Amino acid sequence: MEKIRLTQFSHGGGCGCKIAPAVLSRIIAESGLKSMPADLLVGVETADDATVYRLNAEQAIVATTDFFTPIVDDPRDFGRIAAANALSDVYAMGGKPIFALAIVGMPLDKLPESVIRDILAGGESICAQAGIPIAGGHSIDLLEPVYGLVGLGVVAPWRLKRNSGARAGDVLILGKPLGIGILSAALKKGLLSAAGYDEMLRWTTKLNVTGPALAAIDGVHAMTDVTGFGLAGHLLEICRGSRLAATIEFDALPLIAEAALHLRAGIATGASARNWASYGAEATVGGDEWRQKMVTDPQTSGGLLVACAPDAADAVLAAFRGDGFESAAVIGRFAAGASHVTVI
Repeated sequence: MEKIRLTQFSHGGGCGCKIAPAVLSRIIAESGLKSMPADLLVGVETADDATVYRLNAEQAIVATTDFFTPIVDDPRDFGRIAAANALSDVYAMGGKPIFALAIVGMPLDKLPESVIRDILAGGESICAQAGIPIAGGHSIDLLEPVYGLVGLGVVAPWRLKRNSGARAGDVLILGKPLGIGILSAALKKGLLSAAGYDEMLRWTTKLNVTGPALAAIDGVHAMTDVTGFGLAGHLLEICRGSRLAATIEFDALPLIAEAALHLRAGIATGASARNWASYGAEATVGGDEWRQKMVTDPQTSGGLLVACAPDAADAVLAAFRGDGFESAAVIGRFAAGASHVTVI
């Protein structure tokens, strides 16, 4: 039987298939609760990573959902990436996952059951690494393969980290290198090397387990994770929520080396252009055009983005590196001013 290539069924892979941020904002502008219950600590108001509901003085539940079409061809790898990406939102709130539910949509007339089973097994393996079960879920027959999770976690209310708590003078720290969307575009063109694929898997399947430890550090004021809207887009969400401006030093950014090479050669995702069209009026990127495409590149299971006081930066970096995020780096800082991202 001819080898199945999962990406042949998807029009866009991973978090690159997200609805563009400007379009999404228009769609949901009139939705959401008009009167928020007091125990709903985080809703839709600042486009945060997950919803958080306080159960009592000691515990709040963190709830999120994330799913997408294939970013790679290997079924097990696809399942692993999708699961790690979904659980990242719980970690980004400072939470600890407790269980997950599977979201499964598959073209049953095109994919053998063994392939679908491998996708689910990949997701289960990541949840096992996180120490949680997949306790149920829902499945439908769909035109494109779709897989992801509903992730549930817990956090102490006083440890909760939102994307709207940054302060003027805070430094900005990124936990994973950029370039995942570019690597996925190179893969679809048949140009990604074996080493590049390994690097892609290394970061997309690495759980952002440092989230709870970061939330416990005095001086950490805000967190999010970098996914489909790119570094600039998710940083802009912090700026809007915190009513601050941010400056990124491009040369300080951790980058995946092969991704930078492909980008300089003209390979980028369509989502990168859609991202810039959505929020480019609130961002300034100096230098060559490829720099703009890098900071708008959609990340799948991307790194945690942390706003902290300057004197907390060493503790944040130590926490990252203790969990194997050796490329974590200080990439910029916040200042008073209108919401804007500047890359120098």
